Amino acid sequence: MGTVGINFGSVASGTGFDVAATVTSILAVEQGIEAPWKTQLTTLKAQDTALSSFGTELSTLASSLQALTDFSGVLASKQGASSNTSVLALTSASPAATAGSHTVVVNSLAQTSSNYSNRVTNAGNTLSGSLSIQIGSGVSQSVTVDSSNNTLAGLAAAINGAGMGVTASVVTDTLGSRLSLVSSTSGAAGQITLTSSLSDVTTATATTFQVGQTGLDASLNVDGLESTSASNTVTGAIPGVTFQLLSTSPSSASSVQVQITNDNAAVTTAMQSFVTAYNAVVSDIKTQEGKDVNGKAEPLYGDATLALIQSQLAGGLLGGASSGSVNSFTQLGLSVGLDGKLSLNTSSLESALNAHYGDVAGFLQNSGSFGQNFTTALNSLSSTSTQGALYLALQQNTAEEGSINQSISDQDARIASDKVRLTAELNAANQILQSIPSQLDQVRQLYSAVTGYNAGTN
Repeated sequence: MGTVGINFGSVASGTGFDVAATVTSILAVEQGIEAPWKTQLTTLKAQDTALSSFGTELSTLASSLQALTDFSGVLASKQGASSNTSVLALTSASPAATAGSHTVVVNSLAQTSSNYSNRVTNAGNTLSGSLSIQIGSGVSQSVTVDSSNNTLAGLAAAINGAGMGVTASVVTDTLGSRLSLVSSTSGAAGQITLTSSLSDVTTATATTFQVGQTGLDASLNVDGLESTSASNTVTGAIPGVTFQLLSTSPSSASSVQVQITNDNAAVTTAMQSFVTAYNAVVSDIKTQEGKDVNGKAEPLYGDATLALIQSQLAGGLLGGASSGSVNSFTQLGLSVGLDGKLSLNTSSLESALNAHYGDVAGFLQNSGSFGQNFTTALNSLSSTSTQGALYLALQQNTAEEGSINQSISDQDARIASDKVRLTAELNAANQILQSIPSQLDQVRQLYSAVTGYNAGTN
């Protein structure tokens, strides 16, 4: 520990010394104790930044891999096409759909049952009577006209409010207004049966109903199998596929070809995202293994966590059970360069998907597969899981930082206490030094009074 001197000139000068500067010099020695602690804190904070960066990159890598390993991810995506979109349009193809070609003949379209009344010259005319409505083989329900619903609009509101299985509305044209009833159930099961005793009191005429459209099921033939559908939106006729019937086939011999294919483009895009995310981690590892522009080692240089990340990534690539004809990540078009980075041959991946789509999916998704093995490796490195290597490394740094910060805080408290004490002590000493000339003068005066000696005249 260094020493601190006090410069106060001649004792008899009375000038004293600079207390504040002296205290500062003394305390500088104590503050020097904190220097290595603060240096260590800076190092730990730099490590935290690097570890957090790896955490973000590995999270991105895990997400990109999940798109391939998730059973409902890109490998489950399907595409569909219709050879005649004026007859049949594809709506969707779910993961349950199987790639292949299907033949569809549309014999007739589904219809929704509807009825409409004869025209009422004035929509405000007063009605009377009752109306019973039966949907398919269901129970008949009735509505009786009274003062609360004795107009077309009032009757429509009463029918809709009663939940009678139809949608009632008033349709108006230049010749008058009608009550329209449309079944809420499409197809034959929604056929409307009406019993009416309605009449127009204002004009003293009966209110009758006509069939607008009969409820019919669609009739179609799918891959040689006759089928029906209550709706023109057909599901289940081709497993996992939903399509819309738009018109009937021109003739019984005119079929529509429905083609279901795997979405190779989506798989390729997802695989490229995985490669990009993997290479970002590799680049960061290379950076941390070296030195910065000033020749100073990077924060994680020689750190065990960095070596673990590198080891887990390499192990993730090499692990995983075979799936049919696919037993290596290289069969997916992936390869590792001398720099440790991955590259993707999209043509090779496309060939693998076309020839062995199911095996590719299994290699990424089956228990113990390449994809699942790599996922496990990434989970072990996580910065968010309490068992992840990055999480544990960050927690250890946090604990060390807390301990160092406490030591600095304790030392700061000691320095503050010493500053108060030293300032008081040195102020007292300074006052004594500054009072010495006065005390000497008093001694001289007393000496002169006793001896008669006057120093100023000799």
